[in-house]
Amino acid sequence: MDRRSDLGKHELVMTDREVINLDGIKRVESFDEEKIILETSMGGLLLTGEDLHITQLDLDNGHLSVEGLITTIDYSEDMKAKSRGLMKQLFR
Repeated sequence: MDRRSDLGKHELVMTDREVINLDGIKRVESFDEEKIILETSMGGLLLTGEDLHITQLDLDNGHLSVEGLITTIDYSEDMKAKSRGLMKQLFR
C-alpha cells in the first residue's frame, strides 16, 4: 500500500532558495530565524537558513509559507529525536 495515500498530500515548492510553500503540514514543532522544525504528512521536516520568517500558516488546510535564505531541507521519520540532537548541539 502506498504510504502517501494514508497520510495525505505533501508538496514543497521552493523559489530561488528564498521562498518556500509547503502543503501537508500537521504541526510547527519550533521555529526561529535559523531553523523551522515541522511535522508533515510524510514525517518530520527541518528547514535551516538565515532570516527565516513564517509568512503564512494555515494548519486547518496544512499550508505554510516561509521567506528567507533556505540552506537545508532535511526530512526525517523521527523528527523528535532529530530535534533533541539539535538542542544538544546548540547547548554544548
